[in-house]
Amino acid sequence: MKPSRDVSRLVEIMAALRDPETGCPWDVEQTFETIAPYTVEEAHEVAEAIARDDMVDLREELGDLLLQAVYHARLAEERGAFAFPDVVEAITTKMIRRHPHVFGEASAREAGAAKGFWEKIKAEEKAERRAARTEAGIGEPERPGVLSGVGRGMPPLMRALKLQTKAATVGFDWNDPMAVLEKLREEIDEVEAELRAGAVAERIRDEVGDLLFAVVNLARHVGADPEQALRTTNAKFERRFAAIEAALAETGRTPAEASLHEMEALWQKAKGLPEV
Repeated sequence: MKPSRDVSRLVEIMAALRDPETGCPWDVEQTFETIAPYTVEEAHEVAEAIARDDMVDLREELGDLLLQAVYHARLAEERGAFAFPDVVEAITTKMIRRHPHVFGEASAREAGAAKGFWEKIKAEEKAERRAARTEAGIGEPERPGVLSGVGRGMPPLMRALKLQTKAATVGFDWNDPMAVLEKLREEIDEVEAELRAGAVAERIRDEVGDLLFAVVNLARHVGADPEQALRTTNAKFERRFAAIEAALAETGRTPAEASLHEMEALWQKAKGLPEV
């Protein structure tokens, strides 16, 4: 089998990998549940390539993400649920329907108006799906409400942001960033109180969760994407720690052979280096 620019070749490759008799033993064993974590990981790697403005890597990562869609579609096809062409049809139908100002007779000259069309039609689609699922007796009925539709499968930071944004649409929100900052200090105090009281791990975990939720809220109020902010800080930490390792290597040592005081001094020195 040869590589191709045609997506149908990727579908054929996945079918071959999943063949019970001649396929790859690892691929044959996989399920929706075992593949799902890879799907999330690949989406993050796409975002990372974009953050680095690395077009070569982005091409590869988009291919990996596309593979995930083909993989899940193949698993569904084996169950007799749907196949990859059905996935393509579903998304093309959705995009045409949600852009009546492009593919229909509606008019939208500004991005805000276009987003309004999108949100209105999206809400209609969700209501239709909810009704269809309830009628078919599929899964638990979705509770109607402001927070309905915020998927539980998305990364926690992203989901926290979505929940807060939804709640804010009905006025359940802080008035300004300083009020959120005060809430953040309150959550820090509660974590400290649990630590000083020798609380069990579960209670401390819950308080740390509240603290993280407040941090996401602060990021939202100052217009910072919490995922991107943390991604940037992770990269900064890696650069600075690498500078510590490089400085110690010049003396023939590793971080494990240095004191915390020594590494802290090197860290402060690394903070003064220009960011690249």
